[in-house]
Amino acid sequence: MKARVQYTEALHGRLNPPSSKNYTTRYLLVAALADGDSIVHHPAQSQDADVLQRCLVDLGAEIREEADDNGGRRLRVRGFGANPAHPGVLNVGNAGAVARLLMGVGALLPNIRFETPFPASLGQRPHDELFAGLQQLGARVESADGRLPATIRGGRLHGGTVRISGSRSSQFLSSLLFLAPLVGQDIHIEVIDELLSRPLVHTTLEVMREAGIVVDAAEDLMSFGIAGGQSYSPREYSVNGDWPSSAGVLAAGALTNSGIIVERLRDDCQGERAVLGLLRDMGVDVSWDGQCVELRGHRGLRGMDFDGDQATDAVLAMLPLAAHAEGTSRFYGIGNLRYKECDRITVPVAELRRFGVDCHEEQDAIIVRGRPEGYEGGHEAATHDDHRVAQMQALMGLRSRRGVVVRDAETVGKSYPAFFSDLVDLGAVIDMDEG
Repeated sequence: MKARVQYTEALHGRLNPPSSKNYTTRYLLVAALADGDSIVHHPAQSQDADVLQRCLVDLGAEIREEADDNGGRRLRVRGFGANPAHPGVLNVGNAGAVARLLMGVGALLPNIRFETPFPASLGQRPHDELFAGLQQLGARVESADGRLPATIRGGRLHGGTVRISGSRSSQFLSSLLFLAPLVGQDIHIEVIDELLSRPLVHTTLEVMREAGIVVDAAEDLMSFGIAGGQSYSPREYSVNGDWPSSAGVLAAGALTNSGIIVERLRDDCQGERAVLGLLRDMGVDVSWDGQCVELRGHRGLRGMDFDGDQATDAVLAMLPLAAHAEGTSRFYGIGNLRYKECDRITVPVAELRRFGVDCHEEQDAIIVRGRPEGYEGGHEAATHDDHRVAQMQALMGLRSRRGVVVRDAETVGKSYPAFFSDLVDLGAVIDMDEG
């Protein structure tokens, strides 16, 4: 599918964004790890959410979709507790977070094989740190040089101290944290170097607390104590709006100097909330009342420096703003973006240069020298099988004089299937071509 994005003068209106992907993933996981029925209100609808539900069912959970009293959507989950079923092989699609969080669950089984049908994407992402952590708990792992496919042989795990690196992804730590209460013995986890994406670790701890698990976490999140003998409790959960997805819409509003409102963005642990400060630093008139974010335009965008580690899933949405700002912008602390669906440093820089953007990469940074007068565009742009790249390309097209054609536009379905239609509802000029 191709999305033909044309220059758009302005957007207007209100938007109810998708639900948080990260909270949905974690709520469904703890619901499956509980004995009894849990309910997850307003779960995200995306390819990743579908993959997770399928995998949890393969592991023995029962998941049924229901309508709530207000006509909304909810999922009723009957969990398998500490005793997952044996699926043999688990196909995790192209969902890296799903794969990594479920590898911890898989270690409860005598053996399980994790596979992906996307060898050029998820199949290239390394998981060595997680495998090392599981091995310290007594599991054995056979993998393709730290990548999928991988077979985990567990079932007889023990407690003790686990030392794990957090320098590439916080998902490895979260996987061990979700597993730890079910091992049956006390576990102490130490992060041996740096820890990236700390907001996502806070999200993991928040969800575990809601599910009745006690974790003794150091203030700096570098060590954790989890007592054995705990169990996840069945509960009701409600998922807030997704700040990472909303970042793309807010970027579109700022690019087009528009007045828009994005609803259901509440105060939680999502790090991408940091885009509010970034937008203000760039000169955008933006307010947030704890429920809704309102943009009221600007008098010209200006460049800034931004620590992208606090909002990794919003960096690519913010790059088009930097490309149209006066001055230089620097997105730093983003080295872990190299290990996503594609290399989210090298690929965005190359694609922005096709528009004529003056930018370059460093090991853990992207530097952009903006041009407020905009760009010509008019070409066909690749997504590299990455939903965030697809959104970035579309945002650039909104302010390119000849627009842009985004190939494989359906890639946005990984996290935000309605991305293009939501932009159209706000007034963007976008034609979808099935050919």
